[in-house]
Amino acid sequence: MPIHEFRCQDCKALFEDTVADSLAVDAVVCKKCGSGRVKGTISASSFKIAGSGGSIPQGALSGCSTRSGFS
Repeated sequence: MPIHEFRCQDCKALFEDTVADSLAVDAVVCKKCGSGRVKGTISASSFKIAGSGGSIPQGALSGCSTRSGFS
């Protein structure tokens, strides 16, 4: 499940939570005060593409569907 960052609109706490799908965001409550008035924030990515020019290493997509969006 993806981890999302949220900020509470009531106590201004910043916290992370796992959300199964985009519809479940409405069910997220603040970890500090329990408020349901939370808003998703933009956070830095937690991965890095290594290699020259950010290309995908050869063979990394073996076994992937040809419709995966990568070439």
